Amino acid sequence: MRFLLKPGWIALTLTVAAFAFACYYLLAPWQFHRGDERSGDNAALVRAVSTAPVPRGELVAPGAAPGEDVAWRQVTVSGTYRPEGQVLVRLRSIEGHPASEVMTPLVTTTGETVLVDRGYVRTDGQGTLPAIAAPPGGTVSLTGYQRLDEGAPTRSAVVADGQRQVYSADAATVAAAGGVATSPGYVQLLPDQPGVLTAVPLPPPDPNPSYSYAWQWLIFGLMAIGAWIYFARLEYRRERGLEPRPRDRQDPRDAADGTHWDAARPSATDEKLADRYGRR
Repeated sequence: MRFLLKPGWIALTLTVAAFAFACYYLLAPWQFHRGDERSGDNAALVRAVSTAPVPRGELVAPGAAPGEDVAWRQVTVSGTYRPEGQVLVRLRSIEGHPASEVMTPLVTTTGETVLVDRGYVRTDGQGTLPAIAAPPGGTVSLTGYQRLDEGAPTRSAVVADGQRQVYSADAATVAAAGGVATSPGYVQLLPDQPGVLTAVPLPPPDPNPSYSYAWQWLIFGLMAIGAWIYFARLEYRRERGLEPRPRDRQDPRDAADGTHWDAARPSATDEKLADRYGRR
């Protein structure tokens, strides 16, 4: 199998080996890991929203950031809205339509200030905001989902349509724009709560195609190895003279004595001479 030492075959062998290694040890494991993460996120979301509401203070210490284990848990808070610190989160997409989410601080009865997502309003075709109803005064009791901060945006806050607006649902970012400091995270109101506008719906379950992608990478790696084996075997047989040439293969149209079907046929005179003097 000296042909394997030729530069072309060396390059092909290294390429196939690198591709198969990437498929089996990098790409497929990465997709399996992504699939496990997405399945875990889906299960956590279902488990969290199906759990009965509890006071927020039982899950999150005052002033502390909520952990991932309490994300989407239903919580209750009581307190008074502070509309002077209200800020909108712009450029959101809800059910396929552009919208802005309305974030309003709430001073709880325990003295902590938390951020409340009162829902969303839709913009018109020109991006203009409608009138936004003010939150109710006095002490209110609310139920919502505990959400984690999305992180600081890369774009600065703006003022448009008379509203302070930011690009991320992040408590620190909203506090910097609205002037009212709040604890990390925020509470996303359920429908029919005091001060809610149009409640932000729950996200749909992740379809999680990662497992099928992982199996595809495994199959691609196997196909690459199989193709290399096939062509190496073919080259080996040619090198040993075991692979017939194209003209050596019998055509179904050939004569029984092996004469090729498109060979020139002898004339009648040639046939008579051959019968009298024999064929060469």
